[in-house]
Amino acid sequence: DAWNLLQMRGEIIPGAAHWPRFVRNRSEQFEGRFSLVEVVDSPSIFFRGMAGSRLPIVVSHGEGYAEFGDGDLARCIDARLVAMRFIDNKGQVTERYPANPNGSPEGITSLTTADGRFTALMPHPERVFRTVQNSWHPRDWQEDGGWMRMFRNARAWVG
Repeated sequence: DAWNLLQMRGEIIPGAAHWPRFVRNRSEQFEGRFSLVEVVDSPSIFFRGMAGSRLPIVVSHGEGYAEFGDGDLARCIDARLVAMRFIDNKGQVTERYPANPNGSPEGITSLTTADGRFTALMPHPERVFRTVQNSWHPRDWQEDGGWMRMFRNARAWVG
């Protein structure tokens, strides 16, 4: 599956050598619910123009804890490879449960490559791209939820 491929990240994804391994959540259980994330300024083609967005997202995984090798966390942060982080209800990056369902350092839940062509994320934006899929949304959202932009960005890049 895709996560097993990510375990070989440096071998098959150029620019992903310093990415973490994804291992069992710190909660020691499967997490399936809504969480809140913030999109970070990164080269990701998926998140172009979305930096600073704070959006609800579906979490559905048992192995989402980002386990970094020595110095790899700092390398990923310094190279702007972090693309998305869990935040708490006050908008602060968090490692605390339940706001961060897997306990990953620095709230990291998505990484990208330096060219932005490959982005891995643990939550599921495809489950909340329409407003009717959200438990609440601002009245002015109409039919598209906040995550629809990610899919439109991908389509625009493909051309």
